[in-house]
Amino acid sequence: MLVKTYCAAVNGLDVTTITIEVSLNRGVMYHFTGLGDEAVREGKDRIAAALQYTGYRFPTADITVNMAPADLRKEGSSFDLPLAIAILAANGNIESEHLGQYMMVGELSLDGKLQPVKGALPIAIRARKEHFKGLIVPRQNVREAAVVNNLDVYGMDSMMDVIQFLTGQKAFEPTVIDTRKEFYEHQYQYDLDFADVRGQENVKRALEVAAAGSHNIILIGPPGSGKSMMAKRLPSILPPLTLAESLETTQVHSIAGKLGKDSSLIAQRPFRSPHHTISEVALVGGGANPMPGEISLAHHGILYCDELPEFNRHTLEVLRQPLEDRKITISRAKYAVEFPCNFQFVASMNPCPCGYYGDPTHHCVCTPGQIQRYMSKISGPLMDRIDLQIEITPVPFSDISKAEPGEPSSAIRERVIKARAIQNDRFKDYRGIYCNAQMSERMIHKFAEPDEAGITLLKTAMERLSLSARAYNRILKVARTIADLAGSSSVQPDHLAEAISYRNLDRGDWAERGV
Repeated sequence: MLVKTYCAAVNGLDVTTITIEVSLNRGVMYHFTGLGDEAVREGKDRIAAALQYTGYRFPTADITVNMAPADLRKEGSSFDLPLAIAILAANGNIESEHLGQYMMVGELSLDGKLQPVKGALPIAIRARKEHFKGLIVPRQNVREAAVVNNLDVYGMDSMMDVIQFLTGQKAFEPTVIDTRKEFYEHQYQYDLDFADVRGQENVKRALEVAAAGSHNIILIGPPGSGKSMMAKRLPSILPPLTLAESLETTQVHSIAGKLGKDSSLIAQRPFRSPHHTISEVALVGGGANPMPGEISLAHHGILYCDELPEFNRHTLEVLRQPLEDRKITISRAKYAVEFPCNFQFVASMNPCPCGYYGDPTHHCVCTPGQIQRYMSKISGPLMDRIDLQIEITPVPFSDISKAEPGEPSSAIRERVIKARAIQNDRFKDYRGIYCNAQMSERMIHKFAEPDEAGITLLKTAMERLSLSARAYNRILKVARTIADLAGSSSVQPDHLAEAISYRNLDRGDWAERGV
């Protein structure tokens, strides 16, 4: 007897419907076709134990299993459940007339319990697109999958629940989630707020500019100056995620298996802070079975690298292309997987090996040569992709002891949202461009061209401060964002002056200053 059940294979963000075909004939052999990996082929043993524990017997027959399309590689253990159901149906234990209406995914334990799988959300989206009546998933994945409307999603605890549901022995209700209500309820629940930061007004202003234009930023300062504290509060002033952005971000986390139990949509922009010992594969994604890396998990959010020079230089260099393209393609011999990675890059570092260069309260023992070698750990092309370079000095006691809290994140966020609205209107005719940081050379000349006074100021600054040529376009992009925050339609000299002050590391005498 030939029976078909349906599941799905996830490759990157692409999901393919898989048809599992099981044929039983006389004999005792088990034949598997369809390019399944080791985890898929081992499913036979898990299924046999689960059937026995549940009260069924693994058929004594010549069993042929095919997973179509047969030329697509299948990975993981999520095919256990649909394969087990197909075997039971082919053996006559389950009526097969309703099997074509449901897509199923789930890993089987030896006692028949269902274990969670990766990628339940994109699988649910695919099931709706293919017009399946419903999707059956493990209980731990049900809220994740149920955010997809117009699809009945059933969360099951065991294979026996699935059997009883398909045979009509027991009724189950689909899980219903008010997606919009849950999403908007959790959008502004931040644990960290800029109101807790005393002093450092110039750094707060730089972070506001970075948030308003989605500019990459690096903070340079001695230990204890507040670099990490302020970087971790940056998500609280970013514009809230839209539903479309949230869905795309949640899909990436779902594929990586990073969603917690009973999680649904991600309502806040992600903040990823990898350790400096991270490998290239863990940072950008890959592996034997390609999975999203930290840059993709930071999609529509922030990737924060603390102590940037301590990262392996080769690891940092792989960031260059994703920072420009906002996507990463992982190629293998027979296929390629693409993950999105539209993130804002935030980094922090000490100014020298001892950490106290420029600190008014500590003496730096490093020579200019040591400082230059320390800074050279970060390549010019990578630094070229960082728009704002901000020096931080420790907060004096008089500011720390102030009783008055700083400006709250909510007030800063309102200004950022208004500036982003201006940019959305400006770039509405440009596909894939949403903020000033993404402007091309042509767009810079169109939207951020300074007047005569501004050009004179730029020329003087570049000559006197020995600014590098690569700083020119970065200054204009940042100045355009500062003008948007001020509600100005054109870039004024005072906007340029502030943008120039955010290019500290481009000064030719930076390593000699104060030594």
